[in-house]
Amino acid sequence: MGRGIGARWMCALAVAVAASVTGAGVGSSAPAEGKELVVLGDSFSANAWVLEAQTVECWHGDTSWPTQLSRLMGVADTPDYLDMSCPGASIDTPPSYTAAWEAKQADKAGAFGPRTKVVALQFGMNDRWGANDTTMWYALQQCVLNLIQGCGSDAAEQGRITDYRGVTGAAYAERLRNVVEYVKYYAPNARIVLVGYPELFRSGQDSVCFNAFGVVRFVQPRGQAAIEFVNRLDQAQREAAQLLGVDFFDSRAATAGHGLCSEQPWINDFQDPRDPDAIPFHPSARGDEVVAQGIYAQVGR
Repeated sequence: MGRGIGARWMCALAVAVAASVTGAGVGSSAPAEGKELVVLGDSFSANAWVLEAQTVECWHGDTSWPTQLSRLMGVADTPDYLDMSCPGASIDTPPSYTAAWEAKQADKAGAFGPRTKVVALQFGMNDRWGANDTTMWYALQQCVLNLIQGCGSDAAEQGRITDYRGVTGAAYAERLRNVVEYVKYYAPNARIVLVGYPELFRSGQDSVCFNAFGVVRFVQPRGQAAIEFVNRLDQAQREAAQLLGVDFFDSRAATAGHGLCSEQPWINDFQDPRDPDAIPFHPSARGDEVVAQGIYAQVGR
């Protein structure tokens, strides 16, 4: 997590490993009251292209699920809402922004305190898992789009896709534990919810497909590795939520039947001219609406 982390963050890490916390470790500043809704996550949360690196600020889509959730909770455009999600963010895989980095920035903004009602986290798609250094999004061009070699079950061994065999609930929980324990300590009344990813591909199939430029359908007949990865990540998040003692929101169930190449996809295709600003392979406005409504019904009321 690097040097220079504030005393408040160091105190939380001590809590996470069951060390004693003294008054001196908390620091001299007055405790924050907290914001009602706090979101930490990656591009599936932010759902916007632009990253303003100079101001260390990530842009967020007007129809992203955090934005829609903030409206449902009545905190949109108020100091009671903070979305720290950033495109490319990961649990703990450098060089992207990590869950710990986002939590630290949120803490600086006074996000966590007794008034905090909901803290939602969505991570895992941009992390390295298992025996190789490949991430899922790098694998799109090296594996999913590779019609010569395909993206079958041997792709992980060849290093063309993240090693899905390393994606487990125990590993996920361990990597996110410090952040969750930190939030629990400083936002003791908050409902913490681990948000799953929406349906990208249907289970029980071998092929992966999507539409490109609004006219061409790309089909990868050997897509088992990509499908297995999203399946295992979904299961790992469920198990990690139980291990960490937090809620899990099943985005996949909420968006079932609306993945890529379905009759009514809630995932953006590649460079669709009808929506040129949409991020390929990320949720549409309708997909994010369903997720926001589901989270609100589960923990936000």
